[in-house]
Amino acid sequence: MNSSRPKAKRSRALGIPLTPKCVRYFERRPYPPGPHGRARRQTSDYKTRLLEKQRLRAQYNVSEKQLRRAFERSTRGEGRTGDTLLADLETRLDALVLRAGFARTIYQARQFVSHRHILVNGARVNVPSYRVRPGSVISVAERSRTMPPFLEAAAGGHAPERVPEYLRADHAGLVARLVRPPQRHEIPVRCDVQLVVEYYSR
Repeated sequence: MNSSRPKAKRSRALGIPLTPKCVRYFERRPYPPGPHGRARRQTSDYKTRLLEKQRLRAQYNVSEKQLRRAFERSTRGEGRTGDTLLADLETRLDALVLRAGFARTIYQARQFVSHRHILVNGARVNVPSYRVRPGSVISVAERSRTMPPFLEAAAGGHAPERVPEYLRADHAGLVARLVRPPQRHEIPVRCDVQLVVEYYSR
């Protein structure tokens, strides 16, 4: 069974490719799955907001409970709630492992963290939701560096077209530093975050 197919189907339902492999599936069938996928559908404001929330959840591979908690934290922070929410999600350890180019997908990044391949400031961290603070150094554990996925990462195989400005990444050394908090316009997710705020504020 092709493990990409469930994610491809979900990509089509959400309207965004969730992995590099899903891009070709999505480009070939850029409409929702099912017999009525091509038909134009009228959607309510609620469904529009729900879809945007689901898109955000999928891009960070977080549970509903985790996303709601992140939203609640963001309402207590300074600045615009939506911008604070995205910055909160973006400083998750698994998200930064992906952005640094140490993993190909958010799913792989989460697995790398859970399996204790990732260090923060020299200490192993196996919690994907761990929030990384500015100035912290993320690296791949020495014993893990000979594994094929990390050899590929060191060769630049997982590197994004552009590493966000808030990160400094050394692919060959498998080391990255979060230099400052992310700004909304720099975060590479497809989301109208105001709709997510409206969904949770209803």
